[in-house]
Parts: sequence; structure tokens; C-alpha cells
Amino acid sequence: MKLIHLVTACAVLTAGCTLGPNYKRPETDLPTGASAENYNVFTQQNWWTMFEDDVLNHLEDTALKYNWDLKAAVARVDQARAEVTVAGANQMPSVSTTGSTGRAGDAQGSGQVQSRAGLTASFELDLWGKYRRLKESARAKLLATEAARDTVRLALTSDVAKQYFTMLMLDHQIEIAQQTVAARQENVRIYQSRYEAGYATEVDLRRVQANLQSVKAQEDTLRLQLSKTETALAVLLGKSPRALVEEKIARGKHLNELTLVPDVPADLPSDLLERRPDVMTAEQNLIAANADIGVARTAYFPDISLTAAAGYASSALNSLFGGNSGVWNLGAGLAAPIFEGGKIKAQNEQAEAKYREILADYQKTLQLAFKEALDALNSNQMYRQIYDSYLAQTNDMRRSYELTKQQEDAGLIGVTDLLSVEETLLSSEMNLSTARKNELDAVVDLAKALGGGWTSADITAAEKK
Repeated sequence: MKLIHLVTACAVLTAGCTLGPNYKRPETDLPTGASAENYNVFTQQNWWTMFEDDVLNHLEDTALKYNWDLKAAVARVDQARAEVTVAGANQMPSVSTTGSTGRAGDAQGSGQVQSRAGLTASFELDLWGKYRRLKESARAKLLATEAARDTVRLALTSDVAKQYFTMLMLDHQIEIAQQTVAARQENVRIYQSRYEAGYATEVDLRRVQANLQSVKAQEDTLRLQLSKTETALAVLLGKSPRALVEEKIARGKHLNELTLVPDVPADLPSDLLERRPDVMTAEQNLIAANADIGVARTAYFPDISLTAAAGYASSALNSLFGGNSGVWNLGAGLAAPIFEGGKIKAQNEQAEAKYREILADYQKTLQLAFKEALDALNSNQMYRQIYDSYLAQTNDMRRSYELTKQQEDAGLIGVTDLLSVEETLLSSEMNLSTARKNELDAVVDLAKALGGGWTSADITAAEKK
């Protein structure tokens, strides 16, 4: 045991220099943003609760529990955590036990019985910081994998919300189509009676009949879209094949009843964007690549290892642990490169080039993060204006239809004018429903762009690992 303690002491004493550059965050030209407090509603852990829909909340919880993509991301985190343990183990002595017994001989006859038992310890001196850099790289990759898991989580919860809103929109549009079909069936009945009585032409009758079939086809198209949306949402929820076929997706509030955040700040919060999980992934990958440069540089220097063994050896198994059978040895080994045909130099160039590649990816990720956030902010403002415009148009068209219908009933105008107004009204109502869904989607996109789901405690815990 004294030998093992000696090897451990050597490990501590030789933990000196570490080759390679220490990581320094790259300089970036970030805009001055607003206070992070203005965006709390978008960055809370369960940001989707802002819509105040219990069914949506339940669907999000289900997806977080059963979605297969998220389960795979969690498994990747577990793999990366194990890699950190493996990398750390390389900095510790290796101790193993051995034992053997047997007989050896030659052509002259059988030889002596030789039995051995003991402990062997070995340790590679980390003079150049190779294993420290490997652990640094593994830890950064773990944090990158955790952030990648959070990216999957954020994308999943965003997709669930948007598919849910699409489903509610299609429900609403089908209601509009059904109401329109009922109104046009009444038109067909009226014009059928007029035609039979000689007060309407066949042309007018065919027009109202064709108009009815057009709306029926539109309703069927909406039902097909709804079916595809429901199955897409079921996949996000991790439903089994049987459940996907047999179970229906629950509904909560009506599309127009969902709560919208009243005020959305116009400025970009730089400190939030740096905490987006995809940006964190890119930076941790950069830290790992920086550490890998140090690992590559250690290849220029010799590897020095210490070995120690203690135990027993005897020619008779029954006397292995008695008498003077104790044996020991202590040694050191050195291996240094002399000629590698340019291999070590190429490996160093490769590590440095890999760092430059990941640095470019980091800068591009940061750039896209600001673009997505800026687009989401603009979309929130514009889609609310678009909704207001469609709402005003729909109200005007409803009144226009009432007046046109009165004129058509009085015989002041023909059926062509009425059908034209009906088509415009149907279009405006459908557009209004789509605009409402776009408003909701824009809120989801903003939460996603700002990295919704992280908390200060999460960031602190990750940085301490």
C-alpha cells in the first residue's frame, strides 16, 4: 500500500504545466439590449402557460415525458457524462490484482510449479497536461450536449404549441365552412324553387349550385389538413402507433379565447441571446476544440509512466503466502517520438483548423440567434396589425353581405353580385382565423428565439459543473 501512496503523491507533485491556449471567449459585436426583466414571460421554464389553456399545458407535459427525440437527447447527455468520468479516470493511478499458477517445462521433462499473487499499480505522469486537457474537453462536450438537449426541448415545446394552434385554427375554419355550406344550401333551395316557378334562369341555379360545391370541397380540404395536423401532434406527444390511430387529440379553449401577451418589448436583450441553448452548445464545442489543441501539442513530448507491483511468488501453491515468498518491483518507463513522418505536426494543424471551423460555427450561430429574435419581434408587431386589419375587413364584409342579401331578396340585384360578396366574406373570415393563428405562432417564435425555458439557476448550475 505504501507503493500506491507513493504513486499517488507523484501524481500530485507532477501536475504542473498545461500545454495549449487557455480558452477566452471570442469578441463579438453585440447591440445594447433591453433589460432581461422585460422578457420574463418568454423565458420562464413553462413559457407556454402564458396562453392560459389547461389542455395545451397537459400536451406540453406529455411531450416532455414521452417524446422520442427528447429521450434520445437525454441519452446523449448520459453518454457525455460518462465520458467525463472516463477522462477523469485517466488522471488517477490504475490498480489491479493478478494471480496465476501453473507448470512449465521443456523437452527434458516437466519443470517447476510457479504460483504468483499480488497487486500492480501504474500511473502516467501528466507533465504536459494531456489528461487535464482531455477532461476539460470532455466537460465542455457534456455542457454542449446538455445545451443541445435543451435545444431539442425548446424546439419540441414550440412545435407542440404551434401544431395545437394550427389544429384550433382548422377547427374554426371548418366551423366557418359549415356555416357557409348551410347558407348556400338555403340559396340552392330558394333558386331551385324560383327556377321551377319560372322566376330564375338555369344559369343562376347552376351558379349557386357550383358555389355550394366549391365550399364543400374547401371544407373537405380543411378536414384533411386537420387530420394530418392531429397525427403530427400525436407523434410529438410520443403516442404509440395504436394510440395514434385510435385516440383523438383533446381541445381546450377556442382559437379566439387564447390569451395573448399584451405588450412585447421592441429591443433585443443581448444577455438573453447569449444564453440560448444553441449558442451555449456552439460555445461549449469551441471550448472543447480549444482544449483539443492542448492535447495535440502534448504529442511532441515524451510519455512517462510509473509502475509498482507487490505480492508473492512461490514454486508451491500451498506456500505462496508464507515464508520468504514476498516479491516487489518498482519501475519507470519513457516513450518519446523521434520520427513520425509529419504525423504529429499534421495532427496539431488539424486541431487548430478544427478550432477555426467551430469558431466560425459559433459566430454564425450567434448571428442567426439575433436574426431569429429580431424577426420574431417584428413578426409580433406586424401580425397584430395584420389581425386588426382583417378584423376590420371581416366586420365590413359581414355588414356588406347583410345589405347585399336584402337587395337580392328584393330583386334589386342579381345572384352574381350576392355570390361575389359571399366569396369575399368567406375569404376574409378564413384570413382572420389564419391571422389569429399567426399572432399566436409569433409569440411562440419569440419565446423560442429568446431561449425560453432557461433560468438563472440553470445557468449557474451548468457553469459549476
